[in-house]
Amino acid sequence: MTIEVGQPLPAGKLTECNEFDPENGCPMNPQPQDVAELTKGKKVVIFGVPGAFTPLCSAQHLPGYVEYADQLKAKGVDSIWCMAVNDAFVMAAWGKANNATGKVNMMADGSAEYTKALGLDRDLTAGGMGVRCYRFAMIVDDGIVTYLGVEGSGEFGVSKAETILDLL
Repeated sequence: MTIEVGQPLPAGKLTECNEFDPENGCPMNPQPQDVAELTKGKKVVIFGVPGAFTPLCSAQHLPGYVEYADQLKAKGVDSIWCMAVNDAFVMAAWGKANNATGKVNMMADGSAEYTKALGLDRDLTAGGMGVRCYRFAMIVDDGIVTYLGVEGSGEFGVSKAETILDLL
């Protein structure tokens, strides 16, 4: 069952990697992040993408949140998370390539466990991608979902940074 507005986020962990090897630039030292702990008493925007370095995600979705991060935070958002079913190393490298550092937390859900707990998983095995998450965005206030926009295949509107900015 898909999470709905008014419901609390499920318990779970995502993984974030914020350190890079000074010699080769590779991400290192991924750390588990407790979702409930990080959303308690905070306003968080979480947006999910089918995959790091994929065309729409790289050309528009993540860059939009990087571009509008300061405006979102000026409207009371404490943090912005990009979530994908990728490992923490890939998410860190993708964030670095898109200048997301300090603006968007790159949260990995490598085994799709949290994505499945949200009910936002989709099977893209036929396209060679395995289980991934739907493209979505949500506003979470003190652990409670106050907005959820899930995109259909090929759509990009309800999860854009501009849409979230207008809703705040």
